[in-house]
Amino acid sequence: MNWIFYGLLALIIFLVIDCYNKLVKNRMQTKEAWSQIDVQLKRRNDLLPNLIETVKGYAKYENSTLEKVTQLRTQVAAATTPAEAMKASDALTRQVSGIFAVAENYPDLKASSNFAHLQEELTNTENKISYSRQLYNSVVSNYNVKLETFPSNLVATIFGFKAADFLQTPEEEKAVPRVDFSGLGD
Repeated sequence: MNWIFYGLLALIIFLVIDCYNKLVKNRMQTKEAWSQIDVQLKRRNDLLPNLIETVKGYAKYENSTLEKVTQLRTQVAAATTPAEAMKASDALTRQVSGIFAVAENYPDLKASSNFAHLQEELTNTENKISYSRQLYNSVVSNYNVKLETFPSNLVATIFGFKAADFLQTPEEEKAVPRVDFSGLGD
């Protein structure tokens, strides 16, 4: 009779250890997915000073936009949580898009090979950030499901595992763009 008790106890201990290890693995995957975003944010922050200097040479009247980019770049670098970093990053993305729009008013800037190269690099980096955000949210979903399903939810509670936050899309990016074709084809 004792061997049945010890066998069940060993099985329970094994299950607890297995659940714990899976939770640790999922938590580490969440951190790894965030670090991929962080790498791309750093890459973008490294490219922005070159973009600012290139634009300054052509668009002398756009100082407020360039100053805002510099300020947001600093906020991204100083962020202490993923939510803070992504909030500043989303604002920075909008400002960089504004710089690209400003380039339309400066044909010499638009024709600059350095500007074109930086624009392409930043666009590629933004695409990588977007992909990394999707991956992060997928990994967070897997981790959070583990935290809420039996029996790992018991182990998570005992060992203090906390749910990870999803990266949210800003409201202004969720809005459906308005397209007006009324002036075309007349």
